[in-house]
Amino acid sequence: MEIQLTWLGHATWKIEAGSHTILLDPFLNDSPVAPVKAAEVDADVILVSHGHFDHVADVAEIANRCGAHVVAIYEIAQWFQTNHAVESATGMNVGGTFALPLEGIDASVKMTPAVHSSQLPDGSPGGVAAGFILTIEDKKIYFACDTALFSDMQLIGRVGIDVAVLPIGDLFTMGIEDSVLATGFIDPKQVLPTHYNTWPPIEADTPKWSERIKTETSADPVVLQPGETHVI
Repeated sequence: MEIQLTWLGHATWKIEAGSHTILLDPFLNDSPVAPVKAAEVDADVILVSHGHFDHVADVAEIANRCGAHVVAIYEIAQWFQTNHAVESATGMNVGGTFALPLEGIDASVKMTPAVHSSQLPDGSPGGVAAGFILTIEDKKIYFACDTALFSDMQLIGRVGIDVAVLPIGDLFTMGIEDSVLATGFIDPKQVLPTHYNTWPPIEADTPKWSERIKTETSADPVVLQPGETHVI
């Protein structure tokens, strides 16, 4: 099955498989780099990695308009249901796996650790930050989400990752140096950068990153501009 990965700027990704659409961390209306607004995006499932504003800002609007199923750490799923009238949500925790409610395709997410903080915009506790291994049919996509480098990425790589999506913007997450090390740990076939160039503090030199990925790892680097799509 063909899977399309579209970067919508910052840390927001649209994953399309068959007739279904999955969104990760929708931050569109207030993003200075998003090519679309929340009203222009539909979803069947929304994955939420942690509670920071630049990852949850448009979740409720899209979920309530589309009837999308929200998948997040337990505290965040409960927060969306209680405070934003999101009807369909699954709260899970790190290490767990959830079969996505997408008719006609075999798709699941496993929640992985992420080394990062997590607080919701109103100050509510957001549990712990997480990443996701998204499995669609025979493909595995690892979204590290907002995280520092950690050695257990080597264990994540043991499942056989086709595509890894890693932050490179530094300051709030890994930078280029650590993302290259992470790529070596994970050993994916392809790696895509995320969480960079939204604002000046997280600007990153993608040609430098790509060259280091090529020379220091076995992965193929794929750099997208906001709105561009990569097919796997």
